[in-house]
Amino acid sequence: MIEKNEMIFGVRAVIEAIQAGKEIDKILVKKDIQSELSRELFAAIRNTRIPVQRVPVERLNRITRKNHQGVVAFISPIVYQRTEDLVPFLFEQGKNPLMLMLDGVTDVRNFGAIARTCECAGVDAVIIPTKNSASVNADAVKTSAGALHTLPVCREGSLKETIKFLKDSGFKIIAATEKGDYDYTKADYEGPVCIIMGAEDTGVSYENLSLCDEWVKIPLFGQIESLNVSVAAGILIYEAVKQRQAETGHPTGK
Repeated sequence: MIEKNEMIFGVRAVIEAIQAGKEIDKILVKKDIQSELSRELFAAIRNTRIPVQRVPVERLNRITRKNHQGVVAFISPIVYQRTEDLVPFLFEQGKNPLMLMLDGVTDVRNFGAIARTCECAGVDAVIIPTKNSASVNADAVKTSAGALHTLPVCREGSLKETIKFLKDSGFKIIAATEKGDYDYTKADYEGPVCIIMGAEDTGVSYENLSLCDEWVKIPLFGQIESLNVSVAAGILIYEAVKQRQAETGHPTGK
């Protein structure tokens, strides 16, 4: 059930929310919307990283019976950060950053569970794409046990460009994939690292895999072909924590 304070409806109200700098998780727009005001809305969205989905009017009507005018925006319970701003800040603090990137993980509860593990393990940030990602909503926050209120989440328009930025900043990029070259315990997680996890059905996209420094896999001995992504993420994160703790004596390698 969507709480009223989690959404804004009506074209003018959504435009004003964008202009006021509200943190918007996503905007649903009626497929065939056409008006002078809707053009103003798209102009306001253009220079933001807010995901926009065109949907049938029936979907909007199921969300609210109010006069939505073909537009509903969902307010995010967190403030998103930018990787290019966060990374220099972490280095200035003398940290040895550990980050997790999620490529195509759309299940809200999996995302919340991953965020909870990341916060407990001292991960510095989770990076998600603007499109094809779970919404950071009340369900995600609840599943994360509140971790999403303290764990930085970076939302990026292009994971490919973000990977390139991280590599240029001295990060090693380690992808978890069934195509992995070796067991995940054989990778070196001791320096600045970003681990990439993909969706359970599609995995990390090849476009992003091609940029990674190492491809690792978690051995499976049963008949099911894959682990739940939140469980797999926990396994890799704590392998990184173990190695970094052995190196520095501190759980996060800092």
